[in-house]
Amino acid sequence: MRQASPKAALVLLTCLFLAGCLGQQPDNGPFAPGPAPGVTGVDGLLVGHRLMDAGEFELAQKAYSRAALDQGMTADVLAGLGSANLALGRLGSAERLLRRAIEGDDATPETWNNLGVVLVEQGNYPEAEQILRRAYALDDGESDEIRDNLRLALAKSENSEYGADGEQDYKVVRRGSSEYLIRKIP
Repeated sequence: MRQASPKAALVLLTCLFLAGCLGQQPDNGPFAPGPAPGVTGVDGLLVGHRLMDAGEFELAQKAYSRAALDQGMTADVLAGLGSANLALGRLGSAERLLRRAIEGDDATPETWNNLGVVLVEQGNYPEAEQILRRAYALDDGESDEIRDNLRLALAKSENSEYGADGEQDYKVVRRGSSEYLIRKIP
């Protein structure tokens, strides 16, 4: 049997070493990998709605922002962002976003309702009444939540002179993914 030369052994060892390195991925650090090329992500609106259902309002707001990058500032995106801000108690931002969402003809009754809830929370009862009447009309009177919110706005606008104790008798309750209701605290 003939013994291999040291040069041949070194070449063979180098080839085996390099072949072993081919299967390893380069280390990109501690961060998650980016999106896979050619793969589309899940719709940001759908993710936002699911996060709202789960009570994760900050994450929902981020998902709606990502949807805005993909789809633009559509009425649905604006309504989602406004609803997330309402849930977070950011009434000024919620009002601005919801007002932009209802500018188009494709605004849903839930968007009008949420704007009405914001206005009631801010103490703007006459305008809240008008907005909630519109929401109720667009919904053909089928939503109990919108009707209850309209009743509350009517009661508050008729009795706008009430004390601080009266303000504490109501709270905003989330119903569904993007609808809010004002309930009396028992």
